[in-house]
Amino acid sequence: MKNIAIIGASGYTGAQITALIKADENLAIQGLYVSENSLDKGKSLAELYPMYCHINTCLSPLTDAAKLQIVAQADAVVLATDHGVSLHLAAWFYEQGLAVFDLSGAYRFTDIEQYPKWYGFEHQYPDTLANAVYGLAEWNAKDIANSKMIAVPGCYPTASLTALKPLKSLMTENLPVINAVSGVTGAGRKAQLHTSFCEVSLTPYGVLGHRHQPEIATQLGQEVIFTPHLGNFKRGILATITVQLKPGVTEADIAQAYAIYNDSPLVHVSQNKFPKIDDVVNTPNCLVGWKFDASTGYLVAASAIDNLMKGAASQAHQCIKIHFGL
Repeated sequence: MKNIAIIGASGYTGAQITALIKADENLAIQGLYVSENSLDKGKSLAELYPMYCHINTCLSPLTDAAKLQIVAQADAVVLATDHGVSLHLAAWFYEQGLAVFDLSGAYRFTDIEQYPKWYGFEHQYPDTLANAVYGLAEWNAKDIANSKMIAVPGCYPTASLTALKPLKSLMTENLPVINAVSGVTGAGRKAQLHTSFCEVSLTPYGVLGHRHQPEIATQLGQEVIFTPHLGNFKRGILATITVQLKPGVTEADIAQAYAIYNDSPLVHVSQNKFPKIDDVVNTPNCLVGWKFDASTGYLVAASAIDNLMKGAASQAHQCIKIHFGL
């Protein structure tokens, strides 16, 4: 039995991974934590989310004493916190010898120069960053098993990379075009006017400047054009991707490339059958559908995930199980 501490447990992602860990017979919750000034401290998760009525654990403030207690009692810590908060907490817990599963973007780039540009801070922990691995579970299992610093991917990159990485050797140098739509839970639980449900209408945002674009490009090894959209639904992501393949590539070649997922319990690929968001909401699955036009050499793939599950909490859960050999 591995004991897991969850910091930032009052947010959508933190609550979701708490439920997943609670349901896993090989894992136990060491404690649920929020910031010392959080209005949620002292409340139970069931109080905040009636759907988790079976989780009566109270949210504790992350004091210095609480951090020492985590080190003494936990095998790993999950950080469902802001990038700037995770930056410091991840390094501290890693230095204490705990396995860290960070759901923020604070350790997703190996290049330290990327952080001022995309996240607005100078990275202060180059040694910890040097040991961080990218937690795309289906692709980096060996590294996840061998490192105690796992940067869980972003939700848009998970959907996009799962569809694109098998095709890398078949692609031309033309930039893949990714148009993706996310539910409003991707913006987090904090109240903001532009993500208030009554204010949301399908619209692009972060055009030619979203921080997930370089994350996708870095992990793919090729630049992409990425345009995210905010949809007026709660959860889920659908990424529709257009990519040009090399002359002579056949449907059989594409099917063979996607066969890498044949033994995956969570990634399912279909030809000429495209997923919808309702197919994946509240599941840890990624569904990919594709169609190829041999006359133009263009392939269109659609990738669907739940942004709070495969795009965050359930992928972190996967990484925990891979790391501990469960």
